[in-house]
Amino acid sequence: MRNQPQLPLDIDDGRPARGEPAVVAPGAFWVRGWLDLAGQVTLVDACREWFRPPAGLRRPRMPNGGRFSTRAVCLGWHWYPYRYTRTCDDGDGAPVKPFPELLHRLAADACAAAGYEPGGHDAAIVNLYEDGAALGLHQDSAEGDAVAAGSPVVTVSLGDTCVFRFGNGLTRGRPYQDVTLESGDLFVFGGPSRLAYHGVPKVFPGTAPAELGLDGRISVTLRDSGQD
Repeated sequence: MRNQPQLPLDIDDGRPARGEPAVVAPGAFWVRGWLDLAGQVTLVDACREWFRPPAGLRRPRMPNGGRFSTRAVCLGWHWYPYRYTRTCDDGDGAPVKPFPELLHRLAADACAAAGYEPGGHDAAIVNLYEDGAALGLHQDSAEGDAVAAGSPVVTVSLGDTCVFRFGNGLTRGRPYQDVTLESGDLFVFGGPSRLAYHGVPKVFPGTAPAELGLDGRISVTLRDSGQD
């Protein structure tokens, strides 16, 4: 890890300055307005292409049969609860789309913004939050050695504003903090926060920048898959 900001963020004290990394928990950083509007437009346009079949958008299903309220597409490695494969096994079975250079650059820049050494990110999950969609508290724990190494998870928010709930590594319950992520915001967590429970309990419809032409929210989450 590089030199990182050390002052904790007091959510009750107000929102941090745009462009300045704020510490939400040890190893977890929020950067408001990190991606400018032009970058957001470029990334949303890329997402629309990634959403197309083959290996396009699908609604993941839990092992107990329950379906996610979000739809998602994977790049580099295909994730579904709770494994990685090279094919869209819970969709059309097609080979997963490659991890693009655009996201390699995005991951490196995001890690640098949060004080992490870049490298290792080879898998993306792009979630689409449509009307009423949410994501329950969960851990990103299927990445093997990458988890043990504390490799940071990178998430860029696009479109509608959401409540991002960031908790602890032991339980889905409290303590947790609710962070309001807007379009272009960056959230990075690794190191001691790598296994923190997190989720999206609420999205605020109609809050996306008009320039994106986006109805809903997209999250672009990048990980080191820990796969060979």
